[in-house]
Amino acid sequence: MITLKGAAVSAKIKEQVETLLTDLKGKTPKLAIVRVGERPDDLSYERGALKKMESFGLMGESFAFPQDITDEAFKEEFAKINENPDIDGILLLRPLPKQIKEKDIEHMIDPGKDLDGISPENIARVFAGDDTGFAPCTAEAVVEVLKANDISLTGKRVAIVGRSMVVGRPLSMLMLKENATVTICHTRTEDLKETCKNAQILVAAAGRARMVDASYVGTDAIVVDVGINVDEDGKLCGDVDFGSLEGTASMATPVPGGVGAVTTAVLARHLVLAALPETINETVG
Repeated sequence: MITLKGAAVSAKIKEQVETLLTDLKGKTPKLAIVRVGERPDDLSYERGALKKMESFGLMGESFAFPQDITDEAFKEEFAKINENPDIDGILLLRPLPKQIKEKDIEHMIDPGKDLDGISPENIARVFAGDDTGFAPCTAEAVVEVLKANDISLTGKRVAIVGRSMVVGRPLSMLMLKENATVTICHTRTEDLKETCKNAQILVAAAGRARMVDASYVGTDAIVVDVGINVDEDGKLCGDVDFGSLEGTASMATPVPGGVGAVTTAVLARHLVLAALPETINETVG
């Protein structure tokens, strides 16, 4: 089984970012990461994103708020970040605590700064097959991993386990655009294992640690794990039981070191695009 590591894909995206930066004439784009609470997976993603920004020559700053912040107080703070002219892009770590009306934030965020495709404007563009908006970074990263490894999606049977607006649904649209035949699976899917085993490409985005093992995987299938979980030992793991895939899958991404590394690279590319006045900001904002 071939391990599809994210480092080489990230390096290719870094080259694209370096080319884009030449158009900014010395300006360094700045990312704001907005976090509420101390969820381990959020903290892990935040650390990785800040590290990636630095390695790509970009700026990043974390804006952290307590878990019990009120809806009104959070909206006031978010508005300040959203309207700050020194901030080129925003990454909001979700899900937010229940007392905060997440839909309101999705409508508040400036589409031109919305690097992770949560605003209605950007999501609409993704579902319309329009490249002028920002797609969710993780969904875009999955496609980047496959393309970078010369894996064509045209005509392929793809199963995605997970139907969230963070990964599953937007990823299905990105893959349809690449001419794949896509099935979205979820907890109520009948014969889930059989549906997954019929796929040539299986994407695990269920949010459950090591839920997908070899019994879900067809012979020589390609498995992409987008999960970020913390197990009982405090270690990062994905939605896939990676060790069980040997002898069944032909290729698979690991966690850590797989899609996550590419997700933060896509985030960096979105940040630079957001800072370019004649690209996304002008089209979407």
